[in-house]
Amino acid sequence: MNDLLTLTALAIIAAGFIVGIVVGLTGMGGGALMTPALIFLGVGGGEAATVVTADLTAAAVYKTGGAAMHAKHGSPNLKLAAWLIAGSVPMAFLGPYLVKVFTDSPEDLDHVLKMAIGFALLFAAATYALRLYIGLRQLNRGGDAGDPNPPIRPIPTLLVGMLGGLLVGVTSVGSGSVIMIALLMLYPGLSAVKLVGTDLVQAVPLVLAAAIANIAIHGLDWSIAIPLILGSVPGTLIGSRIAPLVPQSYIRRGIVVVLTMSGVALLDKAGWAPLGKDETHPELVGLVGLAMIILVPLIWGLIRKTEGMPMFGAPTVAQIEKPHARQK
Repeated sequence: MNDLLTLTALAIIAAGFIVGIVVGLTGMGGGALMTPALIFLGVGGGEAATVVTADLTAAAVYKTGGAAMHAKHGSPNLKLAAWLIAGSVPMAFLGPYLVKVFTDSPEDLDHVLKMAIGFALLFAAATYALRLYIGLRQLNRGGDAGDPNPPIRPIPTLLVGMLGGLLVGVTSVGSGSVIMIALLMLYPGLSAVKLVGTDLVQAVPLVLAAAIANIAIHGLDWSIAIPLILGSVPGTLIGSRIAPLVPQSYIRRGIVVVLTMSGVALLDKAGWAPLGKDETHPELVGLVGLAMIILVPLIWGLIRKTEGMPMFGAPTVAQIEKPHARQK
């Protein structure tokens, strides 16, 4: 009990609560936000393996609750989820063992994991940008609804599951971001609620497999996992309740900036060669964030112009995502 009253434990509970609210608001994966947050807080000595294991354990708890709610209301495509699970679970279990085989020491393991998480965060940010572009094109072309109950494409779906499983098993990032955009591209007719429901259902065994493998290799630090669960579960529930009242477009764009800055910061921290191995560059991370705040709206405006739309104004990000929410 005393372990839950330390400043570190309270910081973990607060971080879990904040990230849980964001997950509940947007449906975006918590691992992409929680893992770098805990590493930068210095939790578990800042060791990536310890953080990844605790984050996966907490995710297994709150994703199970979310999946149960979606399954109860009949929103997931269970056949599609089954094919994803067939690809993701084996790779999620195998991924941590592959990393262990190809690293020679705890220091090497920490370096490899931070590099992998850094690139995974940048990949997650890019997939959300791609999701918006796909939505923009669909809206501009009349909002092609596609088939709300499409035939399953086994091979591409298995490959998506395998990629997502490997990412989650190694980094804890990908179950709610990379897999989601892949499903949107493969099955554009699925409504937003079916996309989220299917992703949550497949994410439960995926995260469980990844957590079990990481616990078997690295052990589990309960002083991190328990506060994380205590913070993230109520945060997720609150976020889900207030989601209809909050303008998600601003939150989602803010998340993309945070993911990009976190990815660059982790690569810098890991000593990625182009950034220099002997020192960190916090000013570079700040410049990346500033550049995104200034340049991304301009780049997005130019993309809109190529689609025959005005650079700014309607359709907004929220309006781009609404067609998916209206589909049945």
